[in-house]
Amino acid sequence: MRTVLLTALAPVSWGTTYAVTSEFLPPDRPLFTGLMRALPAGLLLLALTRTLPRGAWWWKAGVLGALNIGAFFPLLFLAAYRLPGGMAAAVSSVGPLFVLALSALVLRERPTVRPLLTGMAAALGVTLVALKGAGALDLLGITAATASTASMAAGTVLTKKWGRPEGVGPLTLTGWQLTAGGLLITPVALLTEGTPPALDGRAVSGYLYLALANTAVAYWLWFRGIARLSVTQVSLLASLSPLTATLIGWAALAQPLTPLQLTGMSIALTATIVGQLRPTTRPTTPDPTPRELQRA
Repeated sequence: MRTVLLTALAPVSWGTTYAVTSEFLPPDRPLFTGLMRALPAGLLLLALTRTLPRGAWWWKAGVLGALNIGAFFPLLFLAAYRLPGGMAAAVSSVGPLFVLALSALVLRERPTVRPLLTGMAAALGVTLVALKGAGALDLLGITAATASTASMAAGTVLTKKWGRPEGVGPLTLTGWQLTAGGLLITPVALLTEGTPPALDGRAVSGYLYLALANTAVAYWLWFRGIARLSVTQVSLLASLSPLTATLIGWAALAQPLTPLQLTGMSIALTATIVGQLRPTTRPTTPDPTPRELQRA
């Protein structure tokens, strides 16, 4: 339970991203924001751990960094700019179902009834919460949202499959992935958005929060959780991100909550909690020995 609660802090932190971006950061710089989230945090963790990949882990760290960071961030921000927030959240809510499908293919884990039901219930709950913000369809935006969800799901499953090199902790693995992902985003951001914008104190504080708490600490907790929990448990915790964003919008940005949204929150939270419960097996009674039969 301690591991579940610590891992849950990651998506809760990610749920604050929208409010911080809208209230603190310069507008229309999604890729620069992704770059500032990933690369400084990755370099900081590399400096703290002082460990570089070896052998096959150079390309494994690159693949994981591309899936979890380098491809995920640009696709996520593209979807956010092309779609209303509600529709983007509704599309991303199918992430646990993607994880179940990929786990069956990559990890050879056959999905059982409970993970399927909890995954579908969490997707339904998040969709009800986000329904108010849904709008017109945008093919590119929906494609980007779907691809970002699939990228994160693939990164989660491969992180579980490959684990970590011997003697390497989750903090080191997080630093590798953030650095690799940030280096992938850098040329894309420079080519599409040009030189970095001028930053005031408010923007600097926002970027510091995103890089340290929202990315370095949050992804460390996320990858630590992947190593200790099942991928289904971890993927269901991702539902806490849009729920947190909705609650912050209500509490800090005066965005009202409807009865339908409250119902969706209850469904999604219940599904997330049920998804953390591990199946229990009833202890079997051993067959009596001949001596026990004689005593009986």
